[in-house]
Amino acid sequence: MLKIRLTRMGAKKNPFYRIVVIDSRLSRSGVPTDTIGYYDPSKSDTVVKVDEEKALAWMGKGAQPTDTVRSILKKNGIMGKFAESRK
Repeated sequence: MLKIRLTRMGAKKNPFYRIVVIDSRLSRSGVPTDTIGYYDPSKSDTVVKVDEEKALAWMGKGAQPTDTVRSILKKNGIMGKFAESRK
């Protein structure tokens, strides 16, 4: 099964995360199928950039977001658009 999850990047004690689509059996640092955005919590105002079209396309194909990614997508309004497209 494909998951949409975070993969850690950056230096020691200064992480940022990429939002990737990856097989659930692979490790956090495995080779992702696709990169759909990034999340940087270390800035004073948290920086999040998600390619909405890619995220909706992968969720339409059956990729499941993890809880953390689901909350990030919900804050950006992508989960609402996905729910509307399914109706």
